[in-house]
Amino acid sequence: MEYRRLGRSGLKVSEFSFGSWVTFGKQVNGGDAVDLMKLAYDNGVNFFDNAEGYESGKSEIVMGEALNRLGWSRDSFVVSSKVFWGGQKPTQRGLSRKHVTDACHAALKRLQVDYLDLYFCHRPDIDTPIEETVRAMHDLVAQGKVLYWGTSEWSAQQLTEAYAVARDLRITPPTMEQPQYNIFERQKVESDYLPLYDLMGLGTTIWSPLASGVLTGKYNNGVPADSRMNLPGYEWLKEKWSSDAGRAQLKQVGELAKLADEIGLSITHLALLWCLANRNVSTVILGASRASQLQDNLAALSHRQKMTSDVLDRIDTIVGNKPEGPRRF
Repeated sequence: MEYRRLGRSGLKVSEFSFGSWVTFGKQVNGGDAVDLMKLAYDNGVNFFDNAEGYESGKSEIVMGEALNRLGWSRDSFVVSSKVFWGGQKPTQRGLSRKHVTDACHAALKRLQVDYLDLYFCHRPDIDTPIEETVRAMHDLVAQGKVLYWGTSEWSAQQLTEAYAVARDLRITPPTMEQPQYNIFERQKVESDYLPLYDLMGLGTTIWSPLASGVLTGKYNNGVPADSRMNLPGYEWLKEKWSSDAGRAQLKQVGELAKLADEIGLSITHLALLWCLANRNVSTVILGASRASQLQDNLAALSHRQKMTSDVLDRIDTIVGNKPEGPRRF
């Protein structure tokens, strides 16, 4: 395992991290959560990702109980939460000062920690002035309840505005963004955010590196009964990959699998190593409901030398979606 700085900050996070979306509090509980987190930690993972919106807080409760049972030294791991979807009442959602503060306190209790290493605005809130959110995040940093704050799925414009507000007020700017990034989803990380890596020193903690499992190849011949596409509440995912565009990408998965086989990789390892090849990626968040899945994902690191520039070019040729870089005139 190698470690990368979270953007321009001094914090070093493992290149593979472990997240709980879909799994903890739904497919994984109790001892299984302990086993998965221990497996990750023993293999060098030091960042564990969560959110108030994951299973309505149950995911954080499961992770907090696991952290308590594992008894790791608090200075040896990084844990996160995200704020936006905390409940149905008006004061339980969004990025108002009240909800940002209340959600932080609730996450600390559920995760059984004294502070959050990373705290994300889970989505932009068009009903709350960005200055209000930036000030609320800064205050939590000043109080020692949060070490670094960031965003998830914000536009480059929104990030730039938040950074400008913080700099103008001489308070803490966002450190990191958590965007979706995989072979099929590239625009934000490779194009939209490009100026921000230098301007802000932006770090990225990318999610869905396997495109919700599609880049494992397991959906090439239909939807397995035990897959997340068949879980209640994830009908949108099944609809996405059943669309014309989704079916076209599934055909590309077949071509990617052939390339992976040619160079001695599984398509899963190909997809994960492709994400790591981008040096603007601080960490790739893995998700797993079984130890065998997680162990296999982690094993990709032993094949990193196979992700050559030629292989990257061939992947670009297959998917044909590489964003255009800045133009020189």
